[in-house]
Amino acid sequence: MENRPQWGSRAGFIMAAVGSAIGLGNIWRFPAVAYENGGGAFFFPYLFALLTAGIPLLIMEFTIGHKYRGSAPLSYARLSKKYEWLGWWQVAISFVISTYYAVIIAWAMSFAGFSFNLKWGDDPNGFLFGEYLKLAETPGEVGGIVPGVFIPLVIVWAVTLGILFKGIKKGIEIANKIFIPVLVVLFLIIVVRALTLDGAIAGLDAFFKPNWEMIADPKVWVAAYGQIFFSLSIGFAIMVTYSSYLPKKTDLTNSAFITGFANSGFELLAGIGVFAALGFMAAQQGVGINEVVSSGVGLAFVVFPQIINEFPALNGLFGSFFFICLTLAGLTSLISIVETFVAGVQDKFNVSRNKAVLVGGGLSAVISILFATQGGLYFLDAADYFINQFGVALAGLVQVVIVGWVLKELKNLQNHTDAVSDIKLGAWWKVCLIGITPIVLGYMMIQNIITNVKDNYEGYPTSFLLYAGWGVAIAALIMGFVFMAIKKNETQTKLTIPNDKEVSQ
Repeated sequence: MENRPQWGSRAGFIMAAVGSAIGLGNIWRFPAVAYENGGGAFFFPYLFALLTAGIPLLIMEFTIGHKYRGSAPLSYARLSKKYEWLGWWQVAISFVISTYYAVIIAWAMSFAGFSFNLKWGDDPNGFLFGEYLKLAETPGEVGGIVPGVFIPLVIVWAVTLGILFKGIKKGIEIANKIFIPVLVVLFLIIVVRALTLDGAIAGLDAFFKPNWEMIADPKVWVAAYGQIFFSLSIGFAIMVTYSSYLPKKTDLTNSAFITGFANSGFELLAGIGVFAALGFMAAQQGVGINEVVSSGVGLAFVVFPQIINEFPALNGLFGSFFFICLTLAGLTSLISIVETFVAGVQDKFNVSRNKAVLVGGGLSAVISILFATQGGLYFLDAADYFINQFGVALAGLVQVVIVGWVLKELKNLQNHTDAVSDIKLGAWWKVCLIGITPIVLGYMMIQNIITNVKDNYEGYPTSFLLYAGWGVAIAALIMGFVFMAIKKNETQTKLTIPNDKEVSQ
């Protein structure tokens, strides 16, 4: 009899999956990507990418986890013993991401406090890099621990690990049922307030105005697929792990569509809020929108504080709401990321959940201190770029090729999904996964390699990138094989895969 923990309800699972998908990138990456790739015209390739790669991949990962009832390494091992390493590679990618992601959440937490008295003053850029991060002069230099980052980092880990100790139903599910509604309500308040500002309409016009000529540019399509891929938590073990906790009779296809569209809906909301605020800032400074558009760390911790400074009233409250939203979006994603290696350790070594959280989460927390040092931002930037480009995207490509081309498992997975889902998977699903997705991801990968071999990322020294960038991405892959080679606990292989007829509704 299987005693795997389960979600309390399908709504709880969907909330957790949406919580994982909605992260920092929805708020600080999507608006700029859309603007730079054709504005309103970008939504066409974006929707196409969602339907031909995002949702098909979600369905595939949901089905693998649901059918094989294990963490990513165990599920892939049950699919074929030869490919357990793929699951561990994805878990290692999640581990790397967790170490620096927690630090960005710590920054957001700090800035939520700074908002009340506008502590960043008239020069948010100087404040962020100088006063707050105390940034070292050269990449690779570690320097001392920065207390202003370290203290909130400890709080982030205490909250995250505390929730994970509570388990699936009483921890992750309850946390997401609280965090996601609060996040959406607070962000709606921000959007409504931003829409009332002078210049907001000009901002929205810049965001939505379609540049149809750009549709013909392959780079725009690659950007759309990249955004969907990185935004939906695909390719790094999360959705396989989460779906393994589902009851046997669960509509997988419907769950994937809800998760995909909820994530995209929030991205659109973020785009409206961000560009309304950028329109206001451009109007205040008397410059064009194109001069204030930013993304990533710069948008969140430099541009938004500048916008908050210009606010007519209650700017401290508006600022705190924005950074609380970043904190909540980050936390729901971090919880899901850490859960992947907690589940992997539990399944492989047959240890208690508490021990897996303590060892896996504890080790990640200790390593994350590196990113709370004076040189932390450089390490964070390099690790983030390379683990996403040559970890997440590459692992996703390899995953599709192994499942669809090598093992030819899509028919079996489709039978399993169709047996429990109202929406039946037609030929489109297999065409997308065998044809469209690997072609686009393969093209992305070739372009990335060419770009990074030609020029060093951000002009960083080669010596620094070899260990902080390339080295991190390669180490994650090596760890996949190392963990597969460790003698596995015999209890992990015992599972009766239910006959598809037995689980049909």
